[in-house]
Amino acid sequence: MPSNDCLSAFRVVLSHTSHPGNIGSTARAMKTMGLTRLYLVNPKEFPSPIATSLASSADDVLTDAIVVDSLEAALQGTTVQVAMTARRRELVQPLATPRQIAPQLLQEAERGGEVALVFGTEMSGLTIDEVRQCNRLVTIPTSPDYASLNLSQAVQVLTYELRASLDDDVSHLETPGPLAKHEHVELFLEHLESTLLTIGFLKPYAPKRLMPRLRRLYQRARLEQEEVDILRGVLRATLEYDRNAPPAVQSGAKRDHSR
Repeated sequence: MPSNDCLSAFRVVLSHTSHPGNIGSTARAMKTMGLTRLYLVNPKEFPSPIATSLASSADDVLTDAIVVDSLEAALQGTTVQVAMTARRRELVQPLATPRQIAPQLLQEAERGGEVALVFGTEMSGLTIDEVRQCNRLVTIPTSPDYASLNLSQAVQVLTYELRASLDDDVSHLETPGPLAKHEHVELFLEHLESTLLTIGFLKPYAPKRLMPRLRRLYQRARLEQEEVDILRGVLRATLEYDRNAPPAVQSGAKRDHSR
């Protein structure tokens, strides 16, 4: 599988962006997914405090952005040029979705290629001439009733698919506590059975199918020690409430739920 290092082979190219906020939002979208190389073809306004504000701490992407006067200049040195387009006519190459094309692009980068992800203006996207300078076409599947994506949203979708194809393991974000030891789970189950008997939920003379089911339930859950402590606290509070509850509440609660 390609490594995270191959993302350095990707550049995002924005052609003739009219609103600086979209440049800033694009920088944020890129950095979130591990891409940092931004090329701007004749932006209407850049640098801009609006772009910096919407970059949300991705200022380094903006600072290092390369401004050029033509798409041809932005594509120099690349081996694969991916045009984001929704055009259907006058295009001979097949369209792929971001999910379909992402693994191919990562393989190209791993082999030492340079990949450009090319996006057009907010209003009309890439021109036909710009699309023809690219050797891959990609489009984002959207609802047929409303196919309107903001420029930075489109960048986010494509760069996310690259990231997901590269590494979709988020286990490092989890902070699980230590699992409860066998004896502590057993003590909890004894505590649970005792409590259910005390409050009348479980009848000692009835067939005992409920406790084996509850045992299976909690064993499947792989309880953490803190969770066992919480559950036992709930049981203690239940007994305390049962002792202090008014007689009418006690009689209403003690119904036969035996299994």
